Amino acid sequence: MNNGNRKLRIALTKGRLEKDTVGLLEKIGYDCTAVREKGRRLILPVGDSIEVVLAKAADVITYVEHGVCDMGVVGKDTIMEMSGKFFEVVDLGFGRCKFALAGKKGEDFYQGYNVKTIATKYPNVSRSFFEKKGMDVEIVKIEGSVELAPLLNLADAIVDIVETGTTLRENGLEVYEDVAPISARLIVNTVSLKIRQQEIEDLIKKIEDNLDE
Repeated sequence: MNNGNRKLRIALTKGRLEKDTVGLLEKIGYDCTAVREKGRRLILPVGDSIEVVLAKAADVITYVEHGVCDMGVVGKDTIMEMSGKFFEVVDLGFGRCKFALAGKKGEDFYQGYNVKTIATKYPNVSRSFFEKKGMDVEIVKIEGSVELAPLLNLADAIVDIVETGTTLRENGLEVYEDVAPISARLIVNTVSLKIRQQEIEDLIKKIEDNLDE
């Protein structure tokens, strides 16, 4: 799948990570006019040597893993949930938030010996967290507003991404424990790193030299 003759292809997670990555590429000196004026286009040139592919977070990993994109920018949350065969090379520092265990305010989640029910959009992250604690839990996968689960007594707690905590507070919930920090990461296809090593390492160095402290 890897083609050393085409432009270096980078998959970007649509939305805020896309905007922050474009800002970083412009800081390095790349012309990102086509991305900023993309309309409905999904594959766009950045300067003469790079093109970006706009995709959902989970698809960024799929495209990089299969080699149709050489590199990708995706949140650590997606990496933790999906895993995969690729190199995670740089913590880009933006898109910062965290996975947290949360539930009804004032309740002692760890009290008692009954099996706890956890509602989450991230079953693999949740399972791994509780396995490390030696706790047996029941995981309920939720697609929408996971905060509803404890309010409707579907679950004892939730594992979800927390940025400011406002949604939790407004629904009478609180963070019980932090699970893991999250930020945007640069990932690289394993074969691309061999075939296009110089190009990719040069770009990685430019990115690292222009990261905000």
